[in-house]
Amino acid sequence: MKTKNKLITAACVAALVLCAPLSSWAKEKKSATPAPAASAPPSSSTATSPPTKAPRAVPFHGKISAVDQAAKTFSIAGKEKTRVFKIVAATVITKAGNPATMADVVADEEVRGSYWKRADGSLEAKTVKLGPKTEAEMSKSKKKKKESETTAAPSPKP
Repeated sequence: MKTKNKLITAACVAALVLCAPLSSWAKEKKSATPAPAASAPPSSSTATSPPTKAPRAVPFHGKISAVDQAAKTFSIAGKEKTRVFKIVAATVITKAGNPATMADVVADEEVRGSYWKRADGSLEAKTVKLGPKTEAEMSKSKKKKKESETTAAPSPKP
């Protein structure tokens, strides 16, 4: 019985001796790493360049509720709030697949496209597509839908 106790005690001591250097090494490694310095906030971008924070444009669609030709803006009424989109020189406007201008943007017309959200909260239109979807766009979206259904569906087991 005494030899059993001595054996168990020796095993515990050996485990502590072997683990102690590892835990102290881990503490040293953590403390050796310098604390990250506070980074400077990103500089504000100009009104015509895309923001550096969110490089991807956000899609939108709906019906135009109001147009301000002088301010080059249009609005889409939503369930909770109305979004106002600003047209800039870099905005690509199309109607039925053909180039269009701000004069073609009228109220009560279907619209879709993408926008960037600015640091000041304004929405800058990147692309604006006026009117209903063209046949080419509809066939493209149907093709994408079929591809996603075939890849997402589990294969039947024999």
